Amino acid sequence: MNIAQTYHHWIIAIGESTGLPDSVLHIHAGLAVLAIARIAIRRSLGTFIPFAAVVAAEAANEIMDRLYCGSWNWPDTLSDVAYTLFWPLVISLAVRLRPALRRG
Repeated sequence: MNIAQTYHHWIIAIGESTGLPDSVLHIHAGLAVLAIARIAIRRSLGTFIPFAAVVAAEAANEIMDRLYCGSWNWPDTLSDVAYTLFWPLVISLAVRLRPALRRG
């Protein structure tokens, strides 16, 4: 069994064990990676470095999907990216813009 196949089986097992739809799992994964990156890197969310970790993790996830499936499934890929990145981006922007809003 190759790495992409093993990864896919883990992802399927997580989905089946939680009973949550794929979209909700992507939302939770994005927020979890953001929080873990913030703690591990010890940089503010406003620096966008923790957000970059979410982007990297989602890119790796989609590449593993691509390797497993053999081709891109663009509607699925784009929705996965949107679900994963939306709230981490909103949080990062809010933290970044908060000082400007206080001054204004």
